[in-house]
Amino acid sequence: MEEFGGVFAFGSCLVSFALIIILVILTRGIRIIYQYERGVVFTLGKYGGTRNPGLTIIIPIVQSLRKVDMRLKTAEIPRQEVMTKDNIPMLVNAVVYFRVVDPETVIVKIEDHIFAIRQYTQAALRDVIGNNEMDLVLTERESIANSIKDIVDSETSTWGVDVESIKIQEIELPAEMKRAMAKQAEAERERRAVIIASQGELTASDNLSQAAENLAKHPGALHLRTLQTIRDIAADPSEKIIIFMPSDLGDVAKTIITPKSQPR
Repeated sequence: MEEFGGVFAFGSCLVSFALIIILVILTRGIRIIYQYERGVVFTLGKYGGTRNPGLTIIIPIVQSLRKVDMRLKTAEIPRQEVMTKDNIPMLVNAVVYFRVVDPETVIVKIEDHIFAIRQYTQAALRDVIGNNEMDLVLTERESIANSIKDIVDSETSTWGVDVESIKIQEIELPAEMKRAMAKQAEAERERRAVIIASQGELTASDNLSQAAENLAKHPGALHLRTLQTIRDIAADPSEKIIIFMPSDLGDVAKTIITPKSQPR
């Protein structure tokens, strides 16, 4: 009986030890995957499938789980000096917006997809801006960004990543170029001002010519205009002397000055 009791006790210890080991294995094998994540499982180093969000269990030691964030991410391209097609240096920085669409490809084919996207976008940024002139880069910033996006997206599509958009945040020009552009803008404003002033003088001269013709057609209109001018002058309190002359004084003067024709 004592031997049987000892064997039973030993067997109970083994069962308890086995249960503890199983419990530890299950505890270590339980994983929680959030809604914005996907789990990539490797069995003995080989790809074993992709787990969806929720509670999942893997076999410790035999299996491993790598979580992949599926949310939209941003990668900032640091400010760098780029030479345009017309040999003008400028400092440019940008931001890349992307998301993971294939967790297996991102884990298996790319070591660090964020770093890879940042470096590839930086190279594409240099190439696109280097093939365009400064004026086009400044005025067509959105078009330049779309060209960079097409280049990056065509390459990263095989990485399991989808590039949503690329935004050029800031473009900084040298101080000398800024002064030159300011002078150019000032000269352009002056040119427009001169043209507008000349057009105003031309319009005013046409209106004055028409007004003179209308006044010449009606002798009384010129007299009324003279009286109106006198009234405007009288409204000013400054000291002035006004001498009124008869309106037909010019005709009288012509009669006196013009010599009469001598009879034959």
